[in-house]
Amino acid sequence: MTTHPTPSEIDRYADGDPGLDEVTVWSVEMHLENCADCRARLAGSTTAESRALVAEVAAAVDREIAADPGPTRRAFSGTRVRQRWFVGAPLPWLAMTAAVLGTAALLTRFLPEMPSLVLLLAPLAPLPGVAAAWSRRADPAWELIAGTPSTGLTMLLRRTAVVLVLVIPVLAVVAAVGASRTNPALVLLPCLAFTAATLLLGSLVGVHRAALGLMAAWAAAVVAPSLAAAELPTLLRPAATGGWALVTAVLAALTLLRAESFRRLTTY
Repeated sequence: MTTHPTPSEIDRYADGDPGLDEVTVWSVEMHLENCADCRARLAGSTTAESRALVAEVAAAVDREIAADPGPTRRAFSGTRVRQRWFVGAPLPWLAMTAAVLGTAALLTRFLPEMPSLVLLLAPLAPLPGVAAAWSRRADPAWELIAGTPSTGLTMLLRRTAVVLVLVIPVLAVVAAVGASRTNPALVLLPCLAFTAATLLLGSLVGVHRAALGLMAAWAAAVVAPSLAAAELPTLLRPAATGGWALVTAVLAALTLLRAESFRRLTTY
């Protein structure tokens, strides 16, 4: 048969009476673990002083809440814009891309027997910058940004747009250097198609891996054979412009359909 502590012992235990011996304290605590009735009695055993203290604390909390002006809208922050739209990591890649494309334009102009290096490299031009703009290793604020509601495809598209805004003028300039041999549509459309392909494939394996994979595949399947044969492939001739436009539109639509996948790939 279970022996309950007396009401007096429970009251003294609730008040923290120093005169209550350790054995009694221990037995009361052990009993309270298994007796809901005594726990309820303990909850009602607070003294008037204790109840007054609780009421005072509750009133103070209410006053602080009432005095709080509420959440304020944060002022426009240039740092927040940079975090959302761009990080400094792609800058070296963009500089390298500009240098490579400039060299390709000069070679195309002064070595007319070679196929246009500008056309061959244009599809790959934005990929290093896109990969660097969406990499946890390159972005020091990655952990903070990855937990925000805007992370995922929305932020990736913002940063990709910045990369394209910087890369496309470079492509336009280098295409103008070899204007007699370079079709502007065949510079821009493959560039956009490969960017969309990187984002779509990135929803499966991560943007960084997708960019590296597409660059390696294009170099092995198109660039190397074209240089060996000294002839542009059919993919980079004027008749292919309509196909590149269609592929770009389809890849962009499929990427938007997989928007939720990018929130699960913030570890890439």
